[in-house]
Amino acid sequence: MFFTSDNAGPVHPKIMERVVAANEGPAMPYGADPIMDEVRDAIRTTFEAPEAVVYLVATGTAANALGLACYTQPWQTVFCTPMAHISEDECNAPEFYSGGAKLTLVPGSDLMCPDALRTAIDAEESRGVHGAQRGPVSLTQVTEHGGVYSLDALHALTGVAKDYGLPVHMDGARFANALVALGCSPAEMTWKAGVDVVSFGGTKNGCMGVEAVIFFDPAKAWEFELRRKRAAHLFSKHRYLSAQMAGYLENGLWLELAERANGTAARLADGLREAGAELLYEPRANMIFAAFPRTLHKRLHEAGAKYYLWGSKLEGDDPDERLAARFVCDWSRTHDEVDAFLALL
Repeated sequence: MFFTSDNAGPVHPKIMERVVAANEGPAMPYGADPIMDEVRDAIRTTFEAPEAVVYLVATGTAANALGLACYTQPWQTVFCTPMAHISEDECNAPEFYSGGAKLTLVPGSDLMCPDALRTAIDAEESRGVHGAQRGPVSLTQVTEHGGVYSLDALHALTGVAKDYGLPVHMDGARFANALVALGCSPAEMTWKAGVDVVSFGGTKNGCMGVEAVIFFDPAKAWEFELRRKRAAHLFSKHRYLSAQMAGYLENGLWLELAERANGTAARLADGLREAGAELLYEPRANMIFAAFPRTLHKRLHEAGAKYYLWGSKLEGDDPDERLAARFVCDWSRTHDEVDAFLALL
């Protein structure tokens, strides 16, 4: 009954097998290994983007910060929601790696609204040399509240960005979960929708620690290579990153794992509803936010259930107070686990 985070899940055996196989003998370092050629070809085919340039790093923070830095000057600002990864979870890494660019938080929910984005963009470049200049738009897919942008929403947002000549970055830490939820192709959710660079996540969906940064404009390749090296994110024994991503992509494993995670989360969401819990957001992928009485949270915690309370504390005087919590299903969670949790609830 472990629903804290998809970061807590194990590495899928097929991915681990590829890492073990890559450990035989020597291999060229720094991304010159032959497995990286396989990864590059697989991603270009998967995204229908034969000219795309593909790089691997070990963390989502590095993928987002370095990818954004290639499109952001130090005097610019990045437009994102207040609860975007780059705002809430990355310790100012995007600002650091871009040389001091700021973030402009577009008000609203976790899903950015085109009108709010336009208003936020209009408010910048209004003070001449004294103010921040307009920079990229960054969209999180899946959002930190479990939301998923529809294709129409993506087109609307990138359309606003393009009206001002601004590039668009997609934080795809849970890219596969969003793709499964939408039932579309990777191309449709990225470059065909107007996205310029995407962080394609693997760590949360069965990998040990690997994220791809995919640029649909090959002109950004050399700048990223320099930024990655300068930031100390160029792996010497790169083949172990390549092996993870190769195993992840092989035979559609990445989609299979996301389907498992989303399906388990849907089962959990249905059970929570039936038990009388209030779902705070409509679950679309593998994250659920729900509120129910403190006394039930205590029962679950005492039985060994693991999940995060969300802005609430387990200890308190009112047993009936409804406490919010976040539940995340990774690929390895089972229906039996969900059913045991719901039986306790």
